[in-house]
Amino acid sequence: MTLQLNGTTGLTFNDGSLQPSAAINKNIIINGNMNIAQRATSVTGITTTGYRTVDRFQQVISSAGTWTQTQSAEAPTGEGFYNSLKFQCTTANASLAAGAFNIASTSIEGFNLQQLGYGAAGAKSVTFCFWVRAKKTGTYILGIYRPTANRQISTAYTISVADTWEKKTITIPGDTSGAIANAATEGFRISWWLGAGSNFSSGTLQTSWNTLSSATRAVGQVNLADSTSNYFQITGVQLEIGTTATPFEHLQYGQQLALCQRYFQYWYHMWNGVAFLSEDTTNHTSFMTEMRNTPTVVRTGGTFDTRYPSGNWLLLYITNASVASRVRAGSAGGNDGWRANGTLEAEL
Repeated sequence: MTLQLNGTTGLTFNDGSLQPSAAINKNIIINGNMNIAQRATSVTGITTTGYRTVDRFQQVISSAGTWTQTQSAEAPTGEGFYNSLKFQCTTANASLAAGAFNIASTSIEGFNLQQLGYGAAGAKSVTFCFWVRAKKTGTYILGIYRPTANRQISTAYTISVADTWEKKTITIPGDTSGAIANAATEGFRISWWLGAGSNFSSGTLQTSWNTLSSATRAVGQVNLADSTSNYFQITGVQLEIGTTATPFEHLQYGQQLALCQRYFQYWYHMWNGVAFLSEDTTNHTSFMTEMRNTPTVVRTGGTFDTRYPSGNWLLLYITNASVASRVRAGSAGGNDGWRANGTLEAEL
């Protein structure tokens, strides 16, 4: 059922509820068009889990070959996308061990999932829509895991034609068991499987919500690590309430960057002034965006004159909104300056 507004589809009833087809903030996924990549645009030699390139998406991997990850300028033509996230196999593993896995993953915090109403009779369905391209055709698995409730659901989709962008739409029913915590903790962990050992693929695919059973998570998944010709690309990822996929919500670049900076950002910490031998100088810097929680700080660089050797830089305190540090002078004072920079990470 639709309501017409000025001759266009203005409102859509999805899953029994009113859902604007052009609703603001309808896409629960952050950076689904892969436009933001604060860390890097290409990383090689990947064999371990971590965030490498495109913000909010990580590769979760163990004993499943070696990979290059790229923020690629390849995307489906005419769909409004410029970038995609690409995983390219560079060292093959044609026979995965039982415990091996390879996953493209993003997580959603509980604060952003309360509208789903999980844990009650009216729990809402959600619909995934994404564009995917791969060298290897066959069955792939999309899964959702709820860490606090220890519940999972998986669904299979097919890549039918090699080297061709295909649009996939998948609807996931609501889960009436166990509410999602209204907190800055992991509410959903979404997995696009790229390979799975028998520990994750030896049962029957769990296609309805139930308690986590590892062996049922990725049954039927192809092994994308079996050839260095293989790659997997994804873009246009949208997750919205209801059973109907609507057009992708394109945010302004600055809006999307700020959403990503809640989980990861660079910081620049500067001071200029006068100090004397063995005296301390302190500085307070507010973050560009308040972060999900108190971040991990990694100092990656900085410049100091001879009065401020880098070993005398100390972190005093940090919150999810700001950081303060101290520098101790190492020689006679004067008009001096220093700059430190690094990264702040508060990923789920």
